[in-house]
Order: sequence, then structure tokens, then C-alpha cells
Amino acid sequence: MTTQQSTTAADEHLAEWAERQAKAEAMIPLVGRLYRENGVVTSIHGRSLLGQSSTDILKAHRFTRRVDVELDVSDTLPVLEALARLDLGPASIDIARLHRRRLEVGGDVSLEDFLRSELGDVVGGSGDGEQSCTDVVLYGFGRIGRLLARILIEHAGTGHGLRLRAVVVRRGADNDLIKRASLLRRDSVHGSFDGTITVDERNNTILANGTLIQVIYSDDPASVDYTQYGIEHAIVVDNTGRWRDREGLSQHLKCPGVDRVLLTAPGKGGVPNIVSGINDDMIGDAQDIVSAASCTTNAIVPALKAVGDEYGIVGGHIETVHAFTNDQNLTDNFHKGERRGRSAALNMVLTETGAAKAVAKALPELEGKLTGNAIRVPTPNVSMAILNLTLDTPAERDSLNDFLRQTSLYGDMHKQLDFVDSPEVVSTDFVGNRHAGIVDGRATVTTGDRCILYVWYDNEFGYSCQVVRVLEEMAKVHPPSFPQV
Repeated sequence: MTTQQSTTAADEHLAEWAERQAKAEAMIPLVGRLYRENGVVTSIHGRSLLGQSSTDILKAHRFTRRVDVELDVSDTLPVLEALARLDLGPASIDIARLHRRRLEVGGDVSLEDFLRSELGDVVGGSGDGEQSCTDVVLYGFGRIGRLLARILIEHAGTGHGLRLRAVVVRRGADNDLIKRASLLRRDSVHGSFDGTITVDERNNTILANGTLIQVIYSDDPASVDYTQYGIEHAIVVDNTGRWRDREGLSQHLKCPGVDRVLLTAPGKGGVPNIVSGINDDMIGDAQDIVSAASCTTNAIVPALKAVGDEYGIVGGHIETVHAFTNDQNLTDNFHKGERRGRSAALNMVLTETGAAKAVAKALPELEGKLTGNAIRVPTPNVSMAILNLTLDTPAERDSLNDFLRQTSLYGDMHKQLDFVDSPEVVSTDFVGNRHAGIVDGRATVTTGDRCILYVWYDNEFGYSCQVVRVLEEMAKVHPPSFPQV
């Protein structure tokens, strides 16, 4: 190749990139308007387009290149433009899967007619009746509480759906409110809050991107009158982990203004453990207390269900390599739990996990078939579950990986299950991943009826996204998803 040819090729690549970037930039206001005016959340294979830069949008388009032909912005921009003309009601729309559906259907039907057919009743539904709104109270404001706040604020949209109204904490110092706001504003793992935060010490409120959050100080979960703050029929999300049975969690129901309670830890006794996307149908009007299970249970259940439905599971062992948590000591000190008193920053700490047994609450067919253990390691976030399984039907590595990849893209658990096939990924690459678990295809091992799957998960943010999905189901404000599986 001559110098002139090389220069021409470089110019062509740069021009092509600029053209693609311009189309991605044109998508940004459409994504924002659909969300704020219609309550429509758009994504590409589960990767939200809301608040993304043009470069992030182009990266999302490249996600399918290892599976299908790379998605082109020339295909998706017209879809967004057509959606904006349909006066839609609230919905969750995956434009990548919608585009693929159109290619499968074929024919001479116009894009707008195809969308009208696929989206059904939400077309022209922006003005149909009043959209419901459910008040949410966060009881506790630790790692999970603050991430839930970020997600709820991000989802605030037009003010309908889930609405964060208050946070309940014990007063820690005279400048407690300032410190709470600072911890919401900055996070050593998840980065800075995307927006603005204003503190009103006189009224004990935090204003975050237009969401006014009342900070309530209380040491007793049964003593708060939420109606004094205009909060009615609220769902209290207890993320303290202090009470896990019905008796303890029922204290919240004694408070005026509270209708239901959601626990962000494994529930005990008769408290239903819900894994979003798996057993949401257990949430009924009569269920006033439910649990969102644990981060590990949420991470492994989607993969176990997918493999179990396709190949059958005879039994297995789950080993969790888990990031250290606030429950452990930074330096060696007294701890009531075995081994957890030793320094979390310096040691791998062998401990137990109830995740394997908890699986049976979401997947009863696996009761008694799994064992489990856990190792806490010196990383602050992102964990891994190793699923060592014996199958009913033997599986080849490539066919198993292809099945899991397709399930993550087009199956009904695409919001819960992700798939990655890269020789270079490490734990920090999954910080902020919104899926419950991510199968690492490069690490998959199969021998006859034995398989070993490695499942990454952001045990903080990914789990918090699952909690919000359970919240949406409890409040019945989850918008319909398209295209329907």
C-alpha cells in the first residue's frame, strides 16, 4: 500500500466514524424525549440508551458482533424516529431485538406499520388515564440503600411509577445530613452521582435531580408517621438486614403511610424470596412483605434455570468468590462470626453461604440438589459464582455457550442474564453491570454430563437493579416490554 493509499484509507475510516457518531448523536434527544414525555425506556440488548454519550451508543451497537452482524445506527435511528411519532404510552423497548424481529418477519410492511403491530395497545397511549405513582421509603442508607436511591432517581422520569420520597436513618453526628448527601454524591466504587445534589438542613431534605428526599431520623422502625410528610401507601425497602422474618419486618407496617415492605436480604420463615425474572408471579396483592433474596441467589438462579430447562440438572456445587463486605473487619478484631474477624483487606476468608439452599425457594425443582460455600476476597465489589453441575443431558462447550449467549440476547431472562466472551475481562470490567449475572463463556468447561460455569456479578449495583425490578412488580408500575418474547 502506497503512502497516498494509506492516507486515503485513514481518511475514509475517520469519515465513516464521524458519520456514525453523527447518527448516534441524533439518537440522544429522541431517547430523552421518549423517556420524559412518554415514559418509554429504550435499550439495545438490555443496555439502556438513556443518558448515554454517542460513543456509548456506538459501543452498545457493537455488542452483537460476535453473534450476529454488527448492529448499524443506520438501522436503529429510523426505529427511534418512528417510535417518536407514535405517541406511545409507558413501555420498555429494546430496539435491537425489535429490529431483529422485523428482519425475521420480512415482507413489504412499512416500519411504522410494523411498529404499530408489535407495540399494540401502547401506541397512542400517552394520554390514556392517569399513570400510577407509588411512594418508596428507604429504611437504611448504606451501600445498597444509596445505590437504590441512584437508580430510583435515574428512573424518576415524569414523576410517575416509583417515586423515592424518604430515607430513614439513625442520626450519626451533628452534620449527619451533609455526610449522607456526600456519600450519595461520591462513591469510591461506582463513581460520582450523575447530576446535582442540594442539601436543605433546615427541612432535613436532599434534592437530587429534582427528586426531593425527606431524611427522617429514627431508631425504631415502628415509630415513624410517614403521613406527616405526605407519604401514603408506601413500600418500605429495608436494607439494614437487621430484621429478616415476618415478625421483625412487620414493625414497618405499624407506621401510618406504609402498605408493604421489601427486604434486601434473604428472608426467613414464611417471607417469600423473589428473584426478578424468575418467580415474580409469587408477588400478589396479599403479599405485604417480600424479600429480594441475596445478590448471589440473584446471580446464579437465572443461569441455573436456563441450563436446567435445556439440559436438566442432577446436582452440583456452587462456590462463591465474593468481594468483602461492610460486615467484615478492615483489621483483625473481634467478630461474632467465624473467620470474619480477620482483616478483609489482607485475607481470603472462607465462609458459608445460604445461596445454594435459597435457590430452591425460586426454583423448587432444585431443592436438595445443590451445595454451596463462599470465599471472601480482598476486592471491594464484583463477585463470581462457580457452578459445578452434573446434567441430565451431556453438553458440548460450544453448544452450551451458544445456548447461553442466545438466551442472554433473546430469551425472557435477557434483563437478568448476560454473556461475555473475551480473553481479557477481569472483575472491574463488570462494575455497574445491570444484569443479575454474567456468564464468562471463555471459562466454561464441559466433560460429558459435567459442566462448570463461571458467573460474574456486581453484587452491589447489579443486585440493586434486581431489587428495583421487584419493587416495580410489587407496585405494578413495570411498563410492558417489547418485543414480547
